[in-house]
This record gives sequence, C-alpha cells and structure tokens, in this order.
Amino acid sequence: MAFEVSSGKGGKKGRSKPDMNVTPLVDVVLVLLIIFMVITPMLAKQFWIHLPSEPEEAEATPPPPSDDGPPVVTVDAAGRVLINRDEVPLAQLETRLRRVLAARGDRTVFFDAQSDAPYGRAVEVLDTCRGAGATTIAVATEALADAR
Repeated sequence: MAFEVSSGKGGKKGRSKPDMNVTPLVDVVLVLLIIFMVITPMLAKQFWIHLPSEPEEAEATPPPPSDDGPPVVTVDAAGRVLINRDEVPLAQLETRLRRVLAARGDRTVFFDAQSDAPYGRAVEVLDTCRGAGATTIAVATEALADAR
C-alpha cells in the first residue's frame, strides 16, 4: 500500500492517507487473459468421437458383407485406402463414397484403421468420409488378445 503524508495546512499532521495498489490485480487479470487466449483456439480444433463401449464377450465382429451392409473404409499400415476391400486412390475416395451412399438410403460408413496406420492419413480419410455425406461414421474395433 502506498501512503501519502498530508501537508500541514488544514489537515492533521502525521496521518497517512490510504491508497489502494491495484498492480497485483492487473497482473493476475492479464495472466488469466493470456491463458484463455491460448486455450480457446485449442478447444475449437478438437472433434469428439463417440467410441463404442466394449462388449461383454471379447469377440471381434466381422465387417458386414460388401453387398448388403454399409461401406467399410479401411486404412492399412502402408496408408492405402480401401472401400470394402477394393483399393481406392485418396483423390477418388470422396467421389466413390458419394456414389455408394447415394445408392443406399443409409448414410452410415464403417471406418477401420489398422493400429500401425499413419495417423494423419486416418484423419484425412475421416474428413473425406464426412465430406462425402456420411452422417454416421462407426469406428470398428477389435478385442485385445490378452483382455482375459
């Protein structure tokens, strides 16, 4: 706190006048402002995936057959993209998916990426599936061998 000693005219000698120091308050507010400015762009870049809960039995369900079920988009370890086991160049993926989804009334796509598939390619394929008109993207999972 800062103190000011009044002059001898008309006031009481030796008495100090209290003055509030707001410097620490300003420092705290500026630090909070910087923290919010750093965190806010990170929150905007996130996307949420609803992962299925683990079934009681540790069995992996096979993907649906290519003729009847929804399309299964797979990314393998080499980064290749497959629709129902047919390799598709990434440039043609959106066009092919649009045709497949237009032929079906359902807008569901199964997505399966191998565990050693490139992460960037998997995210790029997910974005392409969403851009092709898929409203539901089901992430295929498999049970761990040492789960039980």
